Amino acid sequence: MFAPQPNENKQKILIIDDDQALREFLEIFLLKEGFDVYTANDGHEALQLLTKKTVDLVLADIKMPKLDGISFLKALRQRGIEVPVIMITAFASLDSAVEAKRQGAFDYVSKPFKLDDLRRLVQKALAHSEGGREQVSGRHEFMGIIGQSPAMRRIFEILPRIAKVPSNVLITGESGTGKELIARAIHRLSPRQEGPFVVVNCGGIPANLLESELFGYKAGAFTGANKEKPGLFALAQGGTVFLDEVGELPPELQVKLLRVVQEKSFLPLGATKEVKLDVRIISATNRDLEREVLEGRFREDLYYRLNVISIHLPPLRERREDIPLLVDHFLKKYAQKLGKNIEGISEFALKALMEYDFPGNVRELENIIERSMALELGPLILPESLTLAQKKVQDKNCSLGPTAFQIELPEGGIDLEQILNSIEISLLKQALERTKGNKTEAAKLLGLNLRSLRYRLAKYGL
Repeated sequence: MFAPQPNENKQKILIIDDDQALREFLEIFLLKEGFDVYTANDGHEALQLLTKKTVDLVLADIKMPKLDGISFLKALRQRGIEVPVIMITAFASLDSAVEAKRQGAFDYVSKPFKLDDLRRLVQKALAHSEGGREQVSGRHEFMGIIGQSPAMRRIFEILPRIAKVPSNVLITGESGTGKELIARAIHRLSPRQEGPFVVVNCGGIPANLLESELFGYKAGAFTGANKEKPGLFALAQGGTVFLDEVGELPPELQVKLLRVVQEKSFLPLGATKEVKLDVRIISATNRDLEREVLEGRFREDLYYRLNVISIHLPPLRERREDIPLLVDHFLKKYAQKLGKNIEGISEFALKALMEYDFPGNVRELENIIERSMALELGPLILPESLTLAQKKVQDKNCSLGPTAFQIELPEGGIDLEQILNSIEISLLKQALERTKGNKTEAAKLLGLNLRSLRYRLAKYGL
């Protein structure tokens, strides 16, 4: 049996506070954030604990009996223990803040504090501390992204460095691999973390509306424009714009985006004065943009402007060692969300997942686990609870007749909708690949009109 186990590679945080209520509150909060947590009542108890345990971060109150926060900091450095420390106090003053920083505290926060502020501070301390960076490659989870494969560990290692610089980033990978998670992690680790993170779905907004959505418009700019509307770029000022599926941009919008990237300004529809832009641009695509450039469907100058730093997310079938971790994560997530008492997944069910190719990648795995948990009546996810599309095309060039897909009906039955969706996704991808991304030609291959094809692509996030 494969059951959820405590992850020994989680980051560990030590809370030091003589206020039991606050200590327990912080412990619950940090456990929910995915950390392992230790607690101590005062500085002496904390120092004793640190002789036996290694932690990645310390949250310490300044005013404590026996050994206060400042004295604890001094003792920590005398013992050569290098760990970032965030000081927490209800007695906020400039003097105590300066003294805490002088003694080596990473930062300082005063009660009452907002949990979002504390969350950002914790993430910042872990990401930017030398110890945090050294341990990134050995962790299985980083900023909500899960993986232990060499490819994912390399990504975990470079994300803090990428986040520090203002350069544009291009994230490539198949649909469902987690490109938006990577973009959000870069934003949360960057100096722009306090600013907005605005997602632009370049493939999901109709081409005739995309310009007004991106750049906004003035009242009277066109029929029906009764009042001014800010565009998504304006809403992202001071933060990050995430251009999801940027390869879907039509040529006329590629020209306008190039000007935005080059000039750091844009012109709302109906306006006469350009608006200065202060955003970082992170783009993502499931297409081979280099090929798109060579074949004239994507501007070469825009490609190089967006692709200053590149990150490639491999498909799940190329990092199978991440599947058990992801299964464990989704089991815990949906056990709580669905209120199900599922102990784990059987060895045979896990083996079936390990051998499956996941055309929908991590997103498909999550859907499989959620569906299995919703329908499972026993304590374990069994093979018959899984809804995996098992399709065998008899001949590469055959027409799709009744025998084209051979599916064995298990005793427990199947989820027909899930299987049909998987088949549809595969055929949509094949049509796009065969037509090199030409949607009009792909629609003809599938016997669909263009509107119907666009609907299906948006439905599956392709």
